[in-house]
Amino acid sequence: MTTYQEGYEYYVSKCEQFGLEPINFANFIEHLSQEQLDQFNEHAKKTKEQANG
Repeated sequence: MTTYQEGYEYYVSKCEQFGLEPINFANFIEHLSQEQLDQFNEHAKKTKEQANG
């Protein structure tokens, strides 16, 4: 579940960036496709790796 949480955190940050209200975590998981989740998770992983240098 940690990987999905990272994807969700990225989603929330993008919503905040564009002034949108994010859906809650349960709806995020339920309504996004596996491909979308994988993309969010991959970006979150890369962002985390870059931050840790």
